[in-house]
Amino acid sequence: MLTIGDFARYGRVSARMLRHYDAIGLLHPDRTDPATGYRFYGAAQLARLNRIIALKDLGFTLQQVQAILDEQVGSQELRGMLRLRRAELEEAMAAAAARLAQVEARLRSIESEGRMSADDVVVKSVAAVRVAELTGTAAGYEPGDITPVIGPLYDRLFPLLGTVGVSPSGPGIAHYEDAPDGGGAVVVHAGVTVSAPVGPLGDTGITVVELPPFEAATMVHRGSMDGVLPTAQALARWIDANGYRSAGYAREISLECPEDQDKWVTELQEPVTRA
Repeated sequence: MLTIGDFARYGRVSARMLRHYDAIGLLHPDRTDPATGYRFYGAAQLARLNRIIALKDLGFTLQQVQAILDEQVGSQELRGMLRLRRAELEEAMAAAAARLAQVEARLRSIESEGRMSADDVVVKSVAAVRVAELTGTAAGYEPGDITPVIGPLYDRLFPLLGTVGVSPSGPGIAHYEDAPDGGGAVVVHAGVTVSAPVGPLGDTGITVVELPPFEAATMVHRGSMDGVLPTAQALARWIDANGYRSAGYAREISLECPEDQDKWVTELQEPVTRA
């Protein structure tokens, strides 16, 4: 028999936690001395303790753990609970990774303050272009607001184009405008260059539009668009320092889009006028 201290040490838990498990009926000691109240455990009980800790680490409550261990939950229901927990963890990891990318972008932006290269910016006339696009609304213009909206739009766009026999004739072009209801929301246009006639493409939800020509200050961003902030802010500083003013949201021209987003190459085209 093991004392509560020894059992706690072998199980890598506290004696206080074992007393709590005993109190709620999750793990009773094998024997309790009636005179002293000392608890003693059998080594075989480590198996139940290990399962308790493992299930807790998966995020189950103690009530759920008890139901599982007492076989009040069937194997099919348990699989469903584990799949749900896996999905929750994957979602939390993705959200944490996105927040980390935004923090890193903000740090790079701070580190690059006051430093800009005129060689990185080109002012040029952008010709009119025809794009097939899907639209959605983002809560704001931060990368963390845009990415969850524009990614699914592009995921839908290309398969839908295939259903109506339209092939891209040039790069992807994303552009933005203020949402009609205001409040900082932004309408996201996820498009790709096509040669199809202007108008809706059947019942796909895709619309072909002609984007007008404009004068743009352009800069190339390399890497995931989650990290575009330093590039966008460097472009803004250049515009301000060189006698221009912004005339709207920048277009994003996808020059290279391999599977590895860290290798993406995107040109930012911000419309400008002379200040």
